[in-house]
Amino acid sequence: MTGTQEPLAERDMTRRRALIAGGAVVAAAGIGAAAVTSAAADEDTGATAATDARAEECYQLTSTYTEGPYYIDADKIRADITEDREGIPMTLKLKVIDSVTCEPLRFACVDIWHCDAGGVYSGYEDAGSGDGGGGTPPPTDAPTGAPTGSPPPGGGGGHQEPTDDERYLRGTQLTDKKGFVTFKTIFPGWYQGRALHIHTKVHVDGEMTDSGYEGGTTCHTGQFFFDEVAAVESEKVEPYASNTATRTTLTEDGIYDQSGVQGGLLKLKYAPGHIARGVTGSITMGVDPDAVES
Repeated sequence: MTGTQEPLAERDMTRRRALIAGGAVVAAAGIGAAAVTSAAADEDTGATAATDARAEECYQLTSTYTEGPYYIDADKIRADITEDREGIPMTLKLKVIDSVTCEPLRFACVDIWHCDAGGVYSGYEDAGSGDGGGGTPPPTDAPTGAPTGSPPPGGGGGHQEPTDDERYLRGTQLTDKKGFVTFKTIFPGWYQGRALHIHTKVHVDGEMTDSGYEGGTTCHTGQFFFDEVAAVESEKVEPYASNTATRTTLTEDGIYDQSGVQGGLLKLKYAPGHIARGVTGSITMGVDPDAVES
């Protein structure tokens, strides 16, 4: 993503007001699930239920998680990022909301990237894989072990320039009018030192061009995570079963903060015992569109 943003003072700040509707007040960003106060005299239980449901999805994702060394600019505008990678089919459904107003964030650019079943990132195949099959050690965004504080920005020694032209398991899309975007991919694999994860960035105020998404700013950098039950199930399926790298568990991961959905933990749906048939992962991403990240 290239270009610069207009001065923040010129942005329309009216959407930054706290959302007040039906006697419910949604607290400011930075909390987990938003606090809600309902009018005691409200006899409309349907309205109250709708307010409660809205509040449950109004939060801000823990920010900022490390970008990792293997980010490549948002130039692959596409929904299906699988290319020729083998693995468990996965549909990733994301909803992006303004973490203050809780309104859908329209036409935001959502960027995702992750490794394949063997732990390899496209663009960096020379860096090796989770089973050590490469000229250099596998990527280590963070050390194994319980988190001891906020992860350092950048992580993994900072950004590295791509070593090849491969771009599988990378893609960018704009959210629709309701803040939704859906990607078709595969269940990620793993490499030593990190639990299963998918990287993401959210960009705003740019525009789509023939070269990709340009201009604007990055307002969120984060990662999505997978529960241990699903991770263990995936280990039984090829080609994941051939990945001989030691898999770091979710509780051992040095990036995930153990906070559940606010920390990026995906809601997963699949047939128990039959994960090979496919997985759907979903999450609501509460982000601050006025934030500016490097």
